[in-house]
Amino acid sequence: MSSKGQVVIPSEMRDDIFEGDKLIVFRNQDQIIMKSAKKLDSNFKEDIKFAKKTEQAWNRIKEGKGIKMEFDDFIDEMKKW
Repeated sequence: MSSKGQVVIPSEMRDDIFEGDKLIVFRNQDQIIMKSAKKLDSNFKEDIKFAKKTEQAWNRIKEGKGIKMEFDDFIDEMKKW
């Protein structure tokens, strides 16, 4: 981050983001999520739910309450979200 608060987004992560595009930035404790304002759609609520679940999961891990599981079990659990 620069002294002016500017952040560089690597080129491989901004294929469809161009100079002048507006981004929406969500900050949730240790997380920062950026989303293109032009792509703000019905998935917005799902993005917020995902961010909240991610924060809850990180908090459980920090408290030593994380759960270890096999990859396939993890994928099955993710499908429930």
